[in-house]
Amino acid sequence: MSCSGSTSSQCGKPAVPARLSIKIAGVVFWGVLLVGMLLTLLQVSSLEEEIRGRHVLNTARFTERLEVLAGEGGRTLVEQEAAIRGLLRDYGFLGVVIEEGGRRYRFGETPENADVHRRVLHATHADDRPGEVHAVTLYHQGLSKEIDQRRKLFLIAMGLMFSIFGVVLQRVLDRVLTRPFMGMVETARAFTSGDTGIRFDERREDEFGFLARFFNQALDHLLNQQRELQEALVRVQESEAALFEEKERAEVTLHSIGDAVITTDRAGCIEYLNPVAERLTGWDLKKVRGLPLRQVMRLVNENNRQPVENPVDQCLECGEILELAAHTLLIRENGEEVAIADSAAPIRNRSGDVIGAVMVFHDVGHARKLARQLSYQASHDALTGLYNRREFEERLRQAIEDARKRGTSHAVCYLDLDQFKVVNDTCGHLAGDELLCQLAHLLQGKVRETDVLARLGGDEFGVLLHGCNLEQAARVADELRQVIHEYRYVRDEYSFDVGVSIGVVGVSEQTADLAEVYSAADVACYAAKDAGRNRVHVYQPGDRELERRRGEMRWVARIHQAIDEDRFILYCQALEPLHGEGDEPPHYEVLLRICDDNGREVPPMAFIPAAERYNLMPLIDRWVVERVLGVVAAGQARDREAVWAINISGQSLGDAQLLEYLLEAIGGAGLDGNRLCFEITETAAIANLRRATRFMERLRALGCQFALDDFGSGLSSFAYLKNLEVDYLKIDGSFVRDMCSDPVDYAMVEAISNVGHIMGIRTIAEFVESEEVRLALMEMGVDFAQGYGISPPRRFDEVVAGLQEADDSATVIPFSMSR
Repeated sequence: MSCSGSTSSQCGKPAVPARLSIKIAGVVFWGVLLVGMLLTLLQVSSLEEEIRGRHVLNTARFTERLEVLAGEGGRTLVEQEAAIRGLLRDYGFLGVVIEEGGRRYRFGETPENADVHRRVLHATHADDRPGEVHAVTLYHQGLSKEIDQRRKLFLIAMGLMFSIFGVVLQRVLDRVLTRPFMGMVETARAFTSGDTGIRFDERREDEFGFLARFFNQALDHLLNQQRELQEALVRVQESEAALFEEKERAEVTLHSIGDAVITTDRAGCIEYLNPVAERLTGWDLKKVRGLPLRQVMRLVNENNRQPVENPVDQCLECGEILELAAHTLLIRENGEEVAIADSAAPIRNRSGDVIGAVMVFHDVGHARKLARQLSYQASHDALTGLYNRREFEERLRQAIEDARKRGTSHAVCYLDLDQFKVVNDTCGHLAGDELLCQLAHLLQGKVRETDVLARLGGDEFGVLLHGCNLEQAARVADELRQVIHEYRYVRDEYSFDVGVSIGVVGVSEQTADLAEVYSAADVACYAAKDAGRNRVHVYQPGDRELERRRGEMRWVARIHQAIDEDRFILYCQALEPLHGEGDEPPHYEVLLRICDDNGREVPPMAFIPAAERYNLMPLIDRWVVERVLGVVAAGQARDREAVWAINISGQSLGDAQLLEYLLEAIGGAGLDGNRLCFEITETAAIANLRRATRFMERLRALGCQFALDDFGSGLSSFAYLKNLEVDYLKIDGSFVRDMCSDPVDYAMVEAISNVGHIMGIRTIAEFVESEEVRLALMEMGVDFAQGYGISPPRRFDEVVAGLQEADDSATVIPFSMSR
C-alpha cells in the first residue's frame, strides 16, 4: 500500500500544515529581492552618472553646432531661429538664451527651476575672420527630476518582475517540493501509527523517488528484522527450555562417563566431582567442595617420586589447555597410587574471561603396562629376549659419540654362527630357534651388565663392550667363541657341534660413524670365515678386505648415478655355430660397461660384485631389459629370424615387478616369444630354484627360451639340471680355457656336452681363445663357441646398425652380462 504526497488529509489522518514550502519560498523570494535591490541601487547610481555625462556631452555638441550657425553667411541668430529650435529638439534642451551685442535672444522655454549651462561662443566666418562673441545659456530639465523618473520606472519594473517571480516560485515549490515532501511526511506518520503496510510513493524519478525506494527498502528490512527478532525470541525461549534439559542431561552424562571430571572456580577450588573422580581420588564431593584442588589431588612422578604441579593451577594462570607430564601418579586418600593421564582446560564466560577450569583424567595403569611391553618389544628380540638390531645400533651410536667427546675406547664383536643352516635343514626351524635361545643364554653369562648383547638377525649376534681396548675385546671374543664351540646341541637322535666366526673392531675418537663400524666388523667376520671358520679376527686399519668392501660401497652411488644419467654402454661378442651348413643364424653375447666421470669405460667385474652385494642388480637388469626390448620391438619387422637372449640375475628372479613388466612389454609390443632367450646363472637358479621355476614357467607360456649360464661351477650341477627346463647350457669358461692341456677340464666339458645332448639341450662353450680349443669343441660336438679367439666385443649400436643394413640374413643375439 502507498499514499501519494499532498498537503491535504491522507489515509484518514489529519493533514500536517505545509509550512516548509512557504519558508523555502520566503527565503528564496526575499533573498532574490534583496539581491535585486542591491543591483537596482548600483544600476541607479550608474544611471545618474550616465545622465550627467550625456548632458555635458550634448551641451558641447549644441555649442559647436551653434558656432557653426553663427558664422554662416552673415546671418543673425534671429534669422536662424528655426535651426536653433531644431538643435534644441535634437539634443533635448528646453531652451537657450543667447547674448549678442548687448542684446538677449530667447529660444524655447527657460523655466527658473531648470538646470542651466553657460558657455561663451566665438563665431568664425567662412573666410576665417573672427566673428562676434556670444554668451549662451542652455536650459534643460533638472537632473534630479530625470533621475527620479528613471528610478521610479525601474523600481516599478523590478517590483512587478519580483512579484511575478514569487508567485511562480510558490507554485513551483508547492508542486515539486511541498506536495511530495508532505506525502512522505504523511506516509511516515501513518507507518509510525501502526499501518505497517503503507509505503512511500516510488513512481517519481527524481530524488524523492530515490528516497522513497530507499525508505521502502529500509522499512522492509526493518520489518524483516522485527520478524527475525520475534522468531529469535521464540527460539531463545525454546533454547532456555532446551538448555535446562541439556543441563540435566549433562549432569547425567558426567555421572555416567568413564573419565573422571573435576571442575573448579577461578581460584582453583573444587566445585564438582563426578562419581569416577570420587572413586579414583577416594574423596567425596560433599567433603571437598570449596577446597583447593591441589590439596585433594596429590601428583608425583613415578620415576623419581618428585611432586608434579597440578595442571589446573597452570591452566588458570596461562588460560590455555594443558596436559599432565608423562609418568604421573595420583596419590589417593588412602595412600594408594594410580597412574593417570589428564588434561585441564579453562572455562570462559561469554566475554572470554576465565571463570574456572575443568580437569579430565583417567586410569592409564593398564595402558602404561602395555606401553612398557611395547617398548620392550621394540628394543628386544622376540625370540631370544636379547636387544634387537635397532636398539644395538642406538647404543652403538651413543658409544661412538662418547668416544668422540671423552676419548674413551670401546669394542664391537660381530658373531656369525657357522653351519647353522644345517640345524634348520635337518631338524626344522623350531630346532634352530631353540638353539638360538640356548646360545643367547650362554652368551649372556659371559658378558658384563654394562655390555650390550644383541641379536642382529638370523644367526648373527653383536656385543658392544664398553671401556674395552682391542686386546681385551679379543680375549672376550675368544671366550665367547670357546663357550659356543664347547656347546653341543642335541635334538632327537641328532647331535650338533656349533661354531662361530667373530669379527672384532674398536670404537675410538677417530671412528667416523655407525656405517664404518659395521663395515669393519662385517669384513673382520668374513675374514674369520675365510680363514677356516670358528675363529676370531681383529680388524686393523689398512685391512685390504675392508678397502675392497669400501670400494664396493662407493660403487653403489656410482651405479645409481650411471642409471640416472644413462651412462651404461652395451657391447656385443659373437658366438660361432660349430656345426651346420650356414643355416644357423649368428649369435652374440652383449657385455655391459659403465662410462665413468672421465669418459673411460669400466668393465663389469669392477661394479657387478658391488651391485650383487648391495642388491642393485634388479635396477641394472631392468635397464638392460628396457633397452633390448625396445630394439627387438623396433626391428622385428626386418629381422624375423633373430632370437635375443637377456641375462637375469639371481636377485631379479624374485622381483615380481620385473616379471610383470616383461609379460606386459612382450605382450604389448606383439613380440614373438621365440625371439627372446633369458640366461640365468647356474648358482642363481640353484639358490632360487622355486622362484627360477616360476619365472621360467610364466615366460615360457609366451614362447620364450632359457639358457643356464656358467654351468658346471656348482657342486650339484647335474642333479639340479633335471629340475630346470632350459634350451641352452653355457659351459663355464674355467673348464674350457685349459681343456686341451688339462684332462680333467676336458672330461668336464665332454661330460656337460654329452649330458646336454642326451637331454636335448644345446651347448655353448665360453672363453674359447685359441683355434686348438675351437677344433676340440667341434670334435666333441659342442654347438656354439664364444671368446676372444672367435670375435672381440663390438659396440651394440654398431651391431644393430649392421643388422638393419643386412638384407639377406637374420641374426640371433643372445643378451647377457659378463660377470
